[in-house]
Amino acid sequence: MPFAKYPPYQPIGLTGRTWPGRVQRQAPLWCSVDLRDGNQALIDPMDVGRKRRMFDLLVAMGFKEIEVGYPTASRDDHDFVRHLIQSDAIPDDVVIQVMTPIRGDFIERTVKSLEGARRAVLQIFNPTSEIQRRLVFRKSREETLALAMSGAEQGLRLQDSLPGTEIFLQYAPESFTQTEPDFALEICNSVLDFWAPRARHTLRVNLPATVEVFPPHEFADRIEYMSRHLAHRDRTLLSVHPHNDRGSGVAAAEMAVLAGADRVEGTLFGNGERTGNVCLVTLAMNLFSQGVDPMLDLTDIDAIRRVVESCNQMPVHSRHPWAGDFVYTSFAGAHQDAIAKGLKARTTDADTWDVPYLAIDPRDIGRDYQALIRINTQSGKGGIAHLLRSEYGIELPRRLQIHFAAEMQQMCERTGGEITAAQLWLAFDERYVRPGRADTVRKQAGPPAGGPEQWSAYAADVLAAHGDKAVVQEITVLGAGEGAEVVTAFCEVDTETGTVWGVGIDETRSSAVRAAVYAAAGQVRQADADRSDSLLVQGSGVR
Repeated sequence: MPFAKYPPYQPIGLTGRTWPGRVQRQAPLWCSVDLRDGNQALIDPMDVGRKRRMFDLLVAMGFKEIEVGYPTASRDDHDFVRHLIQSDAIPDDVVIQVMTPIRGDFIERTVKSLEGARRAVLQIFNPTSEIQRRLVFRKSREETLALAMSGAEQGLRLQDSLPGTEIFLQYAPESFTQTEPDFALEICNSVLDFWAPRARHTLRVNLPATVEVFPPHEFADRIEYMSRHLAHRDRTLLSVHPHNDRGSGVAAAEMAVLAGADRVEGTLFGNGERTGNVCLVTLAMNLFSQGVDPMLDLTDIDAIRRVVESCNQMPVHSRHPWAGDFVYTSFAGAHQDAIAKGLKARTTDADTWDVPYLAIDPRDIGRDYQALIRINTQSGKGGIAHLLRSEYGIELPRRLQIHFAAEMQQMCERTGGEITAAQLWLAFDERYVRPGRADTVRKQAGPPAGGPEQWSAYAADVLAAHGDKAVVQEITVLGAGEGAEVVTAFCEVDTETGTVWGVGIDETRSSAVRAAVYAAAGQVRQADADRSDSLLVQGSGVR
């Protein structure tokens, strides 16, 4: 690997940093940029219909700030801004955001597109990084600063140009992460110093990690540096816009908030250029899982995901944090056993969630417990027992759990795939229950009244009457108490070739025990027949 061609980042060298010792106790102000920054990264950008569906979703989720377009970038962006305003689709408590590069005609046209809106954020930006100044624009620091100031002046002049529309001014040094920290601070403070005595509203600075180029702790250091030294900090809203090029966008955003950021821009499920924007769903759910109000409604996360997938025409990965199909599902036997025991131990009035391997209760975001445990070759007895208990109300004795798990392991290996709960029940029913349901069995005399000793004697008599050489190990009955709708009986029998089980499910204790005994007897006979066939084949010399 030609690693030497890539120079390492230079740390800012912040001393006395305070962010590592802080704990986030409240959500930042969220701003969705799905409709612009996310949309520009799609293979097939959203039309007005898809954009409107996304906008309505964002409003329903509780977003108070939504970037709705870059009106001078395309006719579609401009038309959608006008659609929202003219159809009165923007609630009173929602502020839309539009963006424009610092070009005189662009700023004029962008502000004009807001006519009729109640409130809006006008974000002006210009690239400030050394590499862009040198290679793209061929501008010095002084020239880059002068451009920012010209945009600040024009934005201020136009702030009151639309009667009835409040415009909040926001400046962004694009490519902040690749800009020298001292110059990023100089250019932001110059804009703020110009706006502060003249602007009526809260001021805003947005610091984009246009490209994520260093670890998240370094991003936090630079945000704390900016927050410490930002002019007019008491009336300036400090925003961050993380991307995910290094795969640490979520960590960078969380650390940035600890370091002083008041606001986070991102997208649902992280859609965006290259590896995407920071995922706001993940950030919000991370807070929720720590007992902090995320200030977004995620109670039906699957419905949210379906809308986003439809609008973006891109799937959300099945392992995506919090929202993927498999994130609350366990295939591994040890995990399944722990989850099953944790769920079984919970009481309905428990104040806190405390289940192994599950950071939250899936029901809080619209999932049920059905998909928590799924069976494949990696699964164990705990998961199988949980599915039978949760889906079919059958509580298996521990030794039967072990016996049936071995059967299912072999079945998974033969089929090479997952076994559904329905398939699991069918296999259980055919293996242990069905032999005791035959009409001829129902006509036989039932076991005498009493308990396990009398039932075992009854079973021994049944086995002997059928010529079976087997020993009854144990008979147990579950669900025979008052109010029980069904009774389940388990008959464990030792044979020359191993242990067999019979299971009886019926309305009364007597009929359930009878069915379990005859199911076990049928399996004993089948095991003897299989053994005889094997001996015959061996005796004939067939291989």
